[in-house]
Amino acid sequence: MADVRKRPYDSSARRLQAAGTQQRIVAATRDLFLARGYAATTMADVAAAAGVSVQTVYSAAGGKAALAKRVWDVTVVGDVEAVPMNLRPQMQELMAEPDPHSALLLYARLSRQVYERLGPLARVLRAGAAGDENLRRLIDTTEGERLTGTTALATHLHAMGALRADLTPTSAGQRLWALNGGEVADGLTLRCGWTLDEYEAWLGESMAHAVLG
Repeated sequence: MADVRKRPYDSSARRLQAAGTQQRIVAATRDLFLARGYAATTMADVAAAAGVSVQTVYSAAGGKAALAKRVWDVTVVGDVEAVPMNLRPQMQELMAEPDPHSALLLYARLSRQVYERLGPLARVLRAGAAGDENLRRLIDTTEGERLTGTTALATHLHAMGALRADLTPTSAGQRLWALNGGEVADGLTLRCGWTLDEYEAWLGESMAHAVLG
C-alpha cells in the first residue's frame, strides 16, 4: 500500500511567503505614492504593481489610509519585521550609553537615518492630508507616536539624573519632539541647503542644549 502520510505543515515557509508579499505591497505603495501622490494612487494600482490581487492588498493592510500607515511604519524602521523601534539594535545601543550627551548624539544619528528614509514619503502624505480626513488622522497618529518616543527618551535621561532641573520628562520630551520633526529637517536641508551631516550635528547639539543639565 502506498504511503499516504501527510507532509508536515511548514509554517516557516508560509511566514516567509507572507513577509515577501507584504514587502512587495509596501514597496509598490511607496513607489506609487512618491510618483503619483496619495490621492491619485488606487488600491488596484498597488495590487497591479505588487503582482497580487486587490483583495490581497486589503487583507494585508486594510483600507488605503491603513496601507499608508503600514508603509510609514515600515519606512521608519527600514523593514517589515514586527520588531518595535525600542527593541532594535540602535535604540538598545542608545539606551545603554552611560553618557547623556553621547546618547543624544546617537539619537540624532538615528533621527537623521529615519529622515533619510521617511522624508520624501512624509512630504507626499502631508500634502495629501489637506484633502483627506483619514490621512490627517494618520499624520496626527504618527506625530503622537513620535512624541511618545521622545518622551520615553526624556524619561530615560531623567532616570539618569541628566535633565535640566527646570524640566520634567514630559516637557523635555516635547522639546526633543519639536527639534527632531521632519518639517524642521526639511527646512534646514531643502530650504537652507544644509547637508545631512550638518543637520545631524546641529540636531544632536541642539537636543543636548535644550534638555541636559
